[in-house]
Amino acid sequence: MAEQVMLPDPSMPDPPNFDGWVCPLLLRDHPRVVMGHGGGGQMSGELVEHLFLPAFANPVLGGLTDSAVFTLGEARMAFSTDSFVVQPLFFPGGSIGHLAVNGTVNDLAMSGAQAAYLSCGFILEEGVELSVVAAIAADLGAAARQAGVTIATGDTKVVDTGHGDGVYINTAGVGLVPAGVDIRPQRAVPGDVVIVSGQIGVHGIAIMSVREGISFGTEVVSDCAPLNGLVAAMLDVCLDLHTLRDPTRGGVATSLNEIAKAAGVGIELTESALPVPEAVANACAFLGLDPLYVANEGKLLAIVARDDADAVLAAMRAHPFGADAAIIGECVEAHPGMVVTKTAFGATRVVDTPIGEQLPRIC
Repeated sequence: MAEQVMLPDPSMPDPPNFDGWVCPLLLRDHPRVVMGHGGGGQMSGELVEHLFLPAFANPVLGGLTDSAVFTLGEARMAFSTDSFVVQPLFFPGGSIGHLAVNGTVNDLAMSGAQAAYLSCGFILEEGVELSVVAAIAADLGAAARQAGVTIATGDTKVVDTGHGDGVYINTAGVGLVPAGVDIRPQRAVPGDVVIVSGQIGVHGIAIMSVREGISFGTEVVSDCAPLNGLVAAMLDVCLDLHTLRDPTRGGVATSLNEIAKAAGVGIELTESALPVPEAVANACAFLGLDPLYVANEGKLLAIVARDDADAVLAAMRAHPFGADAAIIGECVEAHPGMVVTKTAFGATRVVDTPIGEQLPRIC
């Protein structure tokens, strides 16, 4: 008996071809590291919580803040480290050298500490031009002088061609926390106001514009800057700052979600109060991005008691890196652990933590 051959039905559409498809939402059950694990979102948090924390468990690390705060002798110190793998190495408004200093200085500042000493480790790919390394080192030195911090020690390693991406840098830093200062996410309480130090989303869009060669009608310049001076000015008028956070990877949305969960409070933002520059808004509309999730490198979020808000806001606006500071929301008792925003139409939408990577390798 001859085998029956099934011929395609010409009335039916062709079956989909899955070759080259990618899932628009990252799958979280990965046996290997994917880019989303470095994006600062839920995948990064799960990597830290389920892999690193059990291996390193100790009370100092358990705070999961931008910098660890502990007592050493008579001194109350902050200690932080950060690695920088940004591409491209140079971008409007800065370079990987600027980021390597300002990133760690700002992590220390978010606990109220003034950075004193930094270490600096270069990982260089064989073949990278020495003139590139020299330019990055010069930027790093200039950024350190601007921030008032000393590069006290360092290290250099070289990896084979194809095993790096030109230049990677790691910095670690230490600084003293002033007496009476207790800044941490758990101190946010209902009734506190949320302040942002300036326009958001600039750094991520600046990186994207040069990486992808996209023009948005005007040059978007990174906001990369040291924030230790701004924090010092804020502490001068209010020693009782509750929470500070620099919204880098994952942007304002991720930072506020981390604070809401740590403190067990809800956070309500007012969408019309968010300082999004026109160029960033246009770029995000073009790329399908939400400015709340785009990285910043020279901005901070402050959560302070309502009675202290006017004095803190005035001190911020008097500083060059806080001139556009604005109140963007408040902490509430409702929906603890969740961030929402009130839209211009009176509706409310949830601002969740992203799962993975929106803009990879922006710092």
